[in-house]
Amino acid sequence: MLALAGCSFTNDALAPSLGVSSGSSSSATPIAPSAAEANPQPTLDPNQPAMGSSTFVSPGVTASRSTGTAVGQKVEQMRADLSSLQGNISQRNSQLTALRQSISQTSQRYHGTVAAIATRLQIGTTPANPVLVEQWRGIQGSLDQLAQDINSLNALANQTAQDSATASFILDSARATYVLPGAIDEDHRQLRVLEDETNRTVVNIDRLLTELSADVARQTDYIGSERANLTVLAAAVNSGQLYGPNLSTGRAFAGLAGANSPMAVAAPQTPVSVEGRQPLVVIRFDRADVAYQQALYNAVSRALERKPDARFDLVSVTAVQGSQTQTALNTSASRRNAERVLRSLTDMGLPANRVTVSATNNPRVASNEVHLYVR
Repeated sequence: MLALAGCSFTNDALAPSLGVSSGSSSSATPIAPSAAEANPQPTLDPNQPAMGSSTFVSPGVTASRSTGTAVGQKVEQMRADLSSLQGNISQRNSQLTALRQSISQTSQRYHGTVAAIATRLQIGTTPANPVLVEQWRGIQGSLDQLAQDINSLNALANQTAQDSATASFILDSARATYVLPGAIDEDHRQLRVLEDETNRTVVNIDRLLTELSADVARQTDYIGSERANLTVLAAAVNSGQLYGPNLSTGRAFAGLAGANSPMAVAAPQTPVSVEGRQPLVVIRFDRADVAYQQALYNAVSRALERKPDARFDLVSVTAVQGSQTQTALNTSASRRNAERVLRSLTDMGLPANRVTVSATNNPRVASNEVHLYVR
């Protein structure tokens, strides 16, 4: 057991440590830095999902002289409709470019501020430092701005879908016009040109829709993940300590359907058998303010690395001392301590439905404790 300021955890509760033989030797081989390492302006976050980069230029509509026939007039109307549609596509392209620039700039501000907060926490700061709290509010606003930009991307995708329906209607109308009576050869030539240009416009719209859909999906998933990380960062700012990634991200919860939400409901208090089990963490509430968060995060993070599907039993242990009234007060305080630890775990990203909460009494402990076990 390793004691850390009122908190202890067992490093090898799940698996034995792996050792390395001291007799092994190796020679160092110098390796030249990669292009990314040598870049004087590196990317702030390599996990930021890439946006599409295509531009969508309409093929244009070929001008033709009027033939004076009824079919020719219909071709002229379809040509005007196609020209209007291509104007809409050019407008959509401009809107998409502006939204991508906005998302890129907001992301740079967001990751720059996150890096500044993490740096300050790493070198040490006071709990709930007002400067860091204000910076945290700023990055929360950046995420809100990103969410608004994604909503705009969704609206743009809906408008483009309507353009796609219009293009399909023009193409179907052009093909149906071939069978109309009263046409001359020039009418059919113009129809063939119109059909080709409409086909190219349809391809352009389909590509635009594909990129919009991919951008929305990637950015939506990314913002969901970052909001969870922001919750962990808020807990770190409040405690003045740098934790690490959200516990619900990465391989720790890969493939565990329905268990990734930190807002999941915790299992109700129920008797849990801990006889003969070694606790992963023991938090002794022997003073007013026990700084247990960092040790708790480290222990749970290591446990999830070794056992990704791990579940946890959180047990409040009441010290039985003095009169029945004192014992009752201790019991109430012990339950509040367990609720506080549970909130810390959920703030760190651990889904609450992976934690079962229970309570017990122990006359052998000198102060109230909270034990965390791994199942």
